[in-house]
Amino acid sequence: MANEPNYSSNPSKDEPKKEKVRVIPLEYIDEFPGHPFKVLDDESMQKLMNSIEEIGVQSPIVARIKEDQRYEIISGHRRVHACRRLGLKLIPAIVRDLSRDEAIIAMVDANLQREHILPSEKAAAYKMKMDALKRKGKRTDLTSSPVATKLDTASSIGETAGDSRDQVFRYVRLNELVPELLEMVDRESIAFRPAVELSYLSEDEQRNLVETIDSEEATPSLSQAIRMKKLSQEGKLDMDKIFSIMTEEKPNQAETVKFKSDELSRFFPERTPPELIRQTIFKLLDAWQKTKATERTIIRRSRDDAR
Repeated sequence: MANEPNYSSNPSKDEPKKEKVRVIPLEYIDEFPGHPFKVLDDESMQKLMNSIEEIGVQSPIVARIKEDQRYEIISGHRRVHACRRLGLKLIPAIVRDLSRDEAIIAMVDANLQREHILPSEKAAAYKMKMDALKRKGKRTDLTSSPVATKLDTASSIGETAGDSRDQVFRYVRLNELVPELLEMVDRESIAFRPAVELSYLSEDEQRNLVETIDSEEATPSLSQAIRMKKLSQEGKLDMDKIFSIMTEEKPNQAETVKFKSDELSRFFPERTPPELIRQTIFKLLDAWQKTKATERTIIRRSRDDAR
């Protein structure tokens, strides 16, 4: 059993004033409603649990006190989950007095610092922050037009996260995708820009597209997605049109070997980036090729010795 953390806050006179760290019971902590960032029981979580068992929670979580006097996580969902799995009762926390919208903004900004963020997570986070900023804007600036407020909001989000205003809008559009297509974007089966164009299709059109993708084992290129969007806007995108577009031969299309994600998932930890999977496969193939070359050399030498 890991030791319960013991924290105190005693800054010296020469140090800047720090926020007070307190120890709060885990049983009084609630998840953030609609938290868009996944907390998975994967290899990374196991490493975090091992670290907490060995040296405790080194960085306090950030929480706010709700109206019912319980705590709500702003930053530190993975640490809370790890501590609960370890059976701990207490966790160090910085508690801030934040409104609902202030909490949303703080939660999104803190979690966007993660090393690996899925497109679906960033899409939901940007939407939550945009809505919160717009609500705050309505209360503080009653002279701006809705369009100007929306543009300013997207620019503000982009500056904080390192994305352009247009890129923020593109991510927000991904929230219009049906879950099956959004999952394909996370797996990088569908590229980001085609996915943005597909978000303008109706739900029925998107589900027809999912059916075609599954049956034909093909995903749309950007040009195909743009054509489907145009046909949708004209009210002409039916199942036959989708099938026709998705089964056409693409320029410079070469015969490829395809693997389904579930065929590879048993060999890699959850949320392993596709690029890392690709690199690992090629490394293994290189090693296999060298082994086969060595075997051929041994066989050839054995034959020469037998002569």
